[in-house]
Amino acid sequence: MAPPGISSSSEENPNFLQSKNIVVLDGGFATQLSCHVSQPIDGDVLWSARFLASDPEAVIDTHIDFLRAGADLIITNTYQASIGLFVKHLNLTEEEAYALIKKSVELAHTAVERYLQEFPDAKKPLIVGSVGPYGASLHDGSEYTGAYASSTPVETMKAWHVPRIDALIEGGVDLLAIETIPCRAEAEMLVNLLKDKYPQTKAWLAFSVAQDGKSTAFGEPFQETARACYDLNPDQLVAVGVNCTAPRLIESLVDGINVGRSTPIPIVVYPNSGESYNVEMGFTKTDCAPLSSYVAKWLDMGVKGIGGCCRTGAEDIKAIKREVEKWRIQNNVSEV
Repeated sequence: MAPPGISSSSEENPNFLQSKNIVVLDGGFATQLSCHVSQPIDGDVLWSARFLASDPEAVIDTHIDFLRAGADLIITNTYQASIGLFVKHLNLTEEEAYALIKKSVELAHTAVERYLQEFPDAKKPLIVGSVGPYGASLHDGSEYTGAYASSTPVETMKAWHVPRIDALIEGGVDLLAIETIPCRAEAEMLVNLLKDKYPQTKAWLAFSVAQDGKSTAFGEPFQETARACYDLNPDQLVAVGVNCTAPRLIESLVDGINVGRSTPIPIVVYPNSGESYNVEMGFTKTDCAPLSSYVAKWLDMGVKGIGGCCRTGAEDIKAIKREVEKWRIQNNVSEV
């Protein structure tokens, strides 16, 4: 039987492109991983990606936690992973570093297999490859400002991204999560890269945004940027949205984004807990309403995918799943 809150079905995997479907994402990987490891994660230049090498069973267990909580998909532990970082900080060759990124997909597949053995009637979850921004490799918080966009050529970013995307696709992900992208230049490059180099691969694109609730982290108008990126490649982008921002900002960012559009953009949101972060201080606690308290409002606005990012764990995903199911019942929306 399926765990509480998860429908039993033999239908195909959730699809963002189905207009009535709602997809529950997983949460902050490092946050949940901390339940399985004793070593510090925050502040590590490799962040949770180090545990692909040092504790793969903990990575698998973390994925399973989210699946048991009701997530329809799991995102690989590769946000901070790159060939260069693994070579420098794990003393690997480039070939070994590439293989370790591929291994992240293998671990996710193992988690799915173990989950389906435990709950054989559950839908088979999707495996999504995390493609974090170039700024994540700089370990200076610039994925939350986009500062590197002023000095880093787009071709440099592309050369950095290609081998990690190659490894994820070769590993067998179902789609990619191009996430926490702070600037239009990097986003457009990645969307065009999908079209030119990976025409059979689908992805969602999620931006890092500014505190004004209107702009990308780098300062461009968010809705204009999101529409432009989606229109570059609507056949491969299954959704566009926002991640790793305060949940209170989501409404102002996405409200009205599809007004006047003949082809609506499917919207995905997976904010953090509302805490702020900087490299020196780490996460700073603020007064934060539970993430699940926003779910009904976001669904009313037409959001199709909801999950969590930093400082959200399996319990948060379980609460999101409950709110999604409650909203479905109240609005007479059946699961696709």
